[in-house]
Amino acid sequence: MPVPSPARLPDRPALLRSVRRLVVKVGSGVLSHGSFALETRIIRSLAAQIHACRQAGRQAALVSSGAIVAGVGRLGLTERPRSIPLKQAAAAIGQGALIRTYEEAFAGHGVKVAQVLLTGDDLRDRTRYLNARNTLFTLLDLGVLPIINENDTVAVEEIKFGDNDRLSALVAALMDADLLVILTDTDGLFTADPRRSPKARLIPVVTGDEAKGAYWAGAPASATGVGGMASKVEAARLAAASGIPTLVGNGTLPDTLTRLLAGEPLGTLFLPDAERLQGRKRWLALASRPKGTILVDEGAKRALVERGKSLLPSGVKGTLKPFGVGDVVSLVGPDKAEFARGLANYTAEEVERIKGVKTGEIERTLGYRHSDEVIHRDNLVILNGGRG
Repeated sequence: MPVPSPARLPDRPALLRSVRRLVVKVGSGVLSHGSFALETRIIRSLAAQIHACRQAGRQAALVSSGAIVAGVGRLGLTERPRSIPLKQAAAAIGQGALIRTYEEAFAGHGVKVAQVLLTGDDLRDRTRYLNARNTLFTLLDLGVLPIINENDTVAVEEIKFGDNDRLSALVAALMDADLLVILTDTDGLFTADPRRSPKARLIPVVTGDEAKGAYWAGAPASATGVGGMASKVEAARLAAASGIPTLVGNGTLPDTLTRLLAGEPLGTLFLPDAERLQGRKRWLALASRPKGTILVDEGAKRALVERGKSLLPSGVKGTLKPFGVGDVVSLVGPDKAEFARGLANYTAEEVERIKGVKTGEIERTLGYRHSDEVIHRDNLVILNGGRG
């Protein structure tokens, strides 16, 4: 993929001047500088930069990895644990050390911090999602800095397959952030692996649509990292789906966050190509986990995607997996690819009985009628892959 020409580059300083709320994610490779111990010097520098950001009138939340690395160091291990139980034990030991180090670093600036531990299920469940949102906004209103991490002592799936990059994108959407900043141990997204190719060039800007393409997304640069650049790209795509830009930069360099927020041409800026989703639709698109699937015909898909219509029973071809009223369901077209999600007004069994019928025939078919629509357009969101 070619590097964009200067004519295509956005006005970074202008874009960043408009940021009033941001989420900063920092990875284990930055906090430990590749070792198996927290680097207090780096954490103090990060605290000073976030304090300066807050002094400039911005609200900030920090998504921080590092609990497992801190635990590994305290246990005297020489490599990152491989087994899930040992990772969980290391996280349990290290999380206290991590938050204490942050507390001491921010205390020098008079900033109070709060530990917030989340799992994927906390964000998939609508009630828990809203509770987390209310807690985070209350902390911001109190002038407290939320420091968020996955609850690695119980989040088995997250420890095994991911890291905090995805969580940071979900938190950015949860908090209506204007910007996501991901600080990692590489300079940004390159055209090739810069550790191996002298021709590798930094990509300064990527649009949401371009992020779907084939970019280099290699393994972590350090033994303490988890996701590598692939998870940063995926996080940027998630944020873009909610209309939030993402900056990926090298957090091991001096004052990277301050310089990024000043608009210096560092790292890679991912620009969204979608309008900002609001409220329930943002949760549906980014955090929800569908319980079932509704298959629709091509005409219904076009009506939903192109004309913003509700899903009527006449366009339904069938269902997959049981679901209940109010459950999140995936919508797939004839190609079986998910293009939308929504909240069902009928159970899967009821949808099977009314599929293909006209709205006026629902009551005669079921003996009752909850709604004219299988999914109302206010409770439905079109995913990026469903457009165009």
